[in-house]
Order: sequence, then structure tokens, then C-alpha cells
Amino acid sequence: MRQLLSFIFLLLAFSTWGQKQIPQLQALAASKKMNVVFILTDDHRYDFMGFTGKIPWLKTPGMDKMAREGAYFKNAFVTTALCSPSRASILTGQYSHVHTIVDNVAPEPPNLIYFPEYLQKNGYQTSFFGKWHMGDESDHPRPGFNHWESFKGQGVYFNPNLNINGKNVQYKDSTYITDLLTEHAVDWMDKRDKNKPFFLYLSHKAVHSPLAPAKRHKGMYANQKYTLPPTYYQTMNDDYKALKWPEWVKQQRYSWHGVDYLYHSHQDMQEIVQTYCETLKAVDESVETVLNYLKNNGLEQNTMVVYMGDNGFSWGEHGLIDKRHFYEESVKVPFLVYAPGLFKGGQNITRMVQNVDIAPTVLELAGLKKPDYMPGYSFTQLLRGDTTGWRDRIFYEYFWEYDFPMTPTVFGVRTDKYKYIRYNGIWDQNELYDIENDPNEMYNLIEKPEHQATVKNLAGQLFDWLEKSNGMQIPLKRTIKKPFGDYRHPNQH
Repeated sequence: MRQLLSFIFLLLAFSTWGQKQIPQLQALAASKKMNVVFILTDDHRYDFMGFTGKIPWLKTPGMDKMAREGAYFKNAFVTTALCSPSRASILTGQYSHVHTIVDNVAPEPPNLIYFPEYLQKNGYQTSFFGKWHMGDESDHPRPGFNHWESFKGQGVYFNPNLNINGKNVQYKDSTYITDLLTEHAVDWMDKRDKNKPFFLYLSHKAVHSPLAPAKRHKGMYANQKYTLPPTYYQTMNDDYKALKWPEWVKQQRYSWHGVDYLYHSHQDMQEIVQTYCETLKAVDESVETVLNYLKNNGLEQNTMVVYMGDNGFSWGEHGLIDKRHFYEESVKVPFLVYAPGLFKGGQNITRMVQNVDIAPTVLELAGLKKPDYMPGYSFTQLLRGDTTGWRDRIFYEYFWEYDFPMTPTVFGVRTDKYKYIRYNGIWDQNELYDIENDPNEMYNLIEKPEHQATVKNLAGQLFDWLEKSNGMQIPLKRTIKKPFGDYRHPNQH
């Protein structure tokens, strides 16, 4: 009998071992639960939208509508400018050094709770469509979603293979991934249980390289001129020494992520930017399709649509392309909110928001109080014009990757006035910019005597943040060594 009881106890122990316990969140004051559509893009730069005027020939009527009739957050940032860490911060509401998905190959820890799991527990229907690319290359369904459609890794633009609720489906006949995901997302909204609130996560592959616009958009921006940024040629100017940029920035110019050898090729910068904008066109049409569906089906007044990029992208600034670094073009993201039933449209909000604010906001819209472990805020208060207690600085981290060794480990803090960038594990120059007077981050003030008190103060704030959030260590991850030379400078050893 004793042996039988011991056996039963072991069975129970093994059956519950490793299972996450999803706590019940505290309900807020009685309110109607809102639907949420969250649209995420990959590598979409913050100012590459028609209404910003950055690219005069770029047409994005869908995004323009969201800005005109909703809210445009001018200062939206990610905590890590890299796909997987940023996506994990969105879904967990935590910093990279906390959730530990610090690069694009770091595995998903089994204890992570994705905020849609809280929604499920409180009566929401949830769905995911598109690029997961977080934790590993797998396309298998993840916790928190009643309906799942994804693909492995980066996926492809044409003829994708989708894992739909555990079953793989191969598409042919030049099926374009942006169109397919949008079609399936709208179809899911149409067939959902109309008696329950819903959360839809539409995660596009675009506009990640290698770029491929839909056939109907290919060539639409041919021969259009992209104005190169003022720091594009700065490394070749006589004044360069006075700028005190780090050595790694100068060296990266001729590399996979540099303008003189971008993606280890000699592509024309003008042509690749044109293709980037052509690839973005289908994403904008996706936004229009979602907005039209909500309007035509009487869902506008009780639905919030959020459009966001997972990180920014440099197109020549400091002689660089790509992201990872803490310069504005890399860390800033497009951030648009449309909810005509919740707030008055046409708002341009300048307060700083981050990707860790998504989870607290969606939970509040579901009538739930965010867990104490989430450091972000619900940005609905900004939509109401309330800035009480809102952050006046953001913090940043990026951890060196074996596959892309050109960019070192980065920590930083940004206020509306200054940006302080500190490098770890490399003998090089740190950086301080007066971004109020030097928005292009041209003149590094790190050695100026009159700015030493500012450097000391910001460095202290940075370490205070790391200490309080348990970030005073680098989460090392087991990595698989790839064949030498995949992404390195040809002369690196």
C-alpha cells in the first residue's frame, strides 16, 4: 500500500512539474472589455511613413489615417533594438536581462508568461498570425493563443509554409505572405465567437531583408531619390576626429552592417531603400484592410488598433545600416494607436513610450491590473491627456552576438535632452549627445569638461536601473557555432 501511494505521489509530481501557474490578476473598476488588434512589423523605421514627410514620395494612406484619426507617438522606443529580445519584451512586459531572450537564438525559458495568457484566463479569444521568431526557429503553437498561424524563423515572402494550429500548410501560386496573413486575420475576426472580446496579434515578416515587394508594387518607386543623412559621409570628413565616434562605428562602415559593403555586397543604397519602401506598401494595405473591416462590422467603437515596429533601422546614419546600436534610427519605432471610441483623434504625443508598455495597456483595456513584475505603463493615460507620473527617461540594452560581432554590448539611457551610451567588453569610446540641439547625434560630448557632471549623473542612473531590475549580469546563452565567415568582415579573424 505504501509503495502504491508513493507511486501515485510520483505520478502527480511529474504531471505538474514544469507547468506554469498563471496567477489571477486583480480586476480594475468595472468597465467594458475592449477588443485589441496589435500589428507588428519587422525593421520598420520610425519616420518611414508618408505623413512624417521624411520620404516625400512614400505613400502610406493606412498609417496616415491612423495618425490623422488616432494618435501618433513621436517618441516610441524599444528596450533592445533586435527582433527576438524586443518581441519577448512586448509579450512578457519585461526587459531583456529579465526574460533572458537576449538574442535571436536564445531559447525561451519555460517559466515565461505571455500576457495573452492572462487574457485567455479572463474570457478573451486570442489569435496569432505571422512571424514569431523568438526563442528558436520553430513554428509550433505557443501559449496564450486560441488560434495560431506562424512560420519557421524569418520565413519567406512568397509561397510560405504556415503552421496552422499544429498542421503545416504549403501555399503556392506566388502567394504573398503579407496578403495571406492579413486575409487570414480578417477571416478569423469574421468567424470568431461574437459574444466574447478578442485580441488579435498580426505579426508581419515585412520589411525585413532580403526585401521582396508584392508583384503589384515592384518598381513603383523606381528612380525616386532618398536623401542621404548628414552623417553618411562623416567618417571621411576632415572634421571626423572632433566628433569622437567610437572606433567600432568607424570599422563597421565596411562590413555586413556598413554602407560601403552592406550585406557583403555593393548594392546601391538608393535602390535598396526604394525596394524597402515598395515592400512596406503591402503592410500599409494590410492596415487599411483591418481598419475597413472594423468599421464595416461595427467594431470601431470598442476596438483599439496598435501599429508598431519591433525595432528601427538605420539607412546610412553614422555610416551604418541595420539596428542593434542605440542611435535614434535603431531604437525608435513607428507607433500609432487608433481607437475612435476611446479618445479624440489627431493627437501627436511626445512623451516617451516603450515596447514594455504594450502588455500593461492591453491588460488595462481588458479590465485587469498589470502584474507587479511588469515595469511598463498603460499609455491610455497619455491618450486622455494625463502625463502624471509618466517616465522622463528610457533605458536600453543590447548584448553582443556571435553571429553579428560587429556591434558590442551596449547599455544606455535617454532623456529628452541627453543620450548616454556605454559599451561593455570593448576598449572604446563611450558617447554623450545633446539630442535636443544635435538630433543627428553628430558631436560626441563625452570628453567635454563642462559635461562631466551630466555623464556621471546619467551613468549613475543607468547602473541604478540595472541594479534595481536585477540586470548587473550578462545572461550568457549556449550558442551553436556557425561556419566561419557567415557575417564577418572578410579580414576578421
